[in-house]
Amino acid sequence: NQSHKKIIPIVESVNALEKKYEKFSDQDIIKRTNELSEMVSNGRNLEDIIPDAFANVREAAKRSLGQRHYDVQIIGGIVLHRGMIAEMRTGEGKTLVSTLAAYLNSLNNKSVHIVTVNDYLAKRDSEWMGKVFNFLGISVGCITNDLEDIERKKNYKKDVTYATNNELGF
Repeated sequence: NQSHKKIIPIVESVNALEKKYEKFSDQDIIKRTNELSEMVSNGRNLEDIIPDAFANVREAAKRSLGQRHYDVQIIGGIVLHRGMIAEMRTGEGKTLVSTLAAYLNSLNNKSVHIVTVNDYLAKRDSEWMGKVFNFLGISVGCITNDLEDIERKKNYKKDVTYATNNELGF
């Protein structure tokens, strides 16, 4: 598969950066978020910074959750970022995969919405993956059915917002 051949070198680049990011202090990880965001503000293409962005997320996930993105999850993050479809079974780490594309796309200072099927998952995932995003210096919000308008507005202003398709529709 042609697109698969183009994705593998990116995964290898992320893996090659792992040792470098393991040496970062916790503050360096947030500093790196700011540097990557600045690069994007200065015209750098998101595609170009995938290896560094994903290496930063992987390290943040290892430290905050004790979970390391596997190569197949890195592939999933690239596929998700590119708007392609990736099929993953229960337990293969879709929730963790989403942190990669969400983080990358939050670097252009536009909020990212992650859509879940129900309020329970929106709340669970925003709290669970929020640990990774917060470690990276990224703010996280959650929109559920029972939220007051003021809280809703505040959550929409976060870098990454979890919500259900019903909430986004209204």
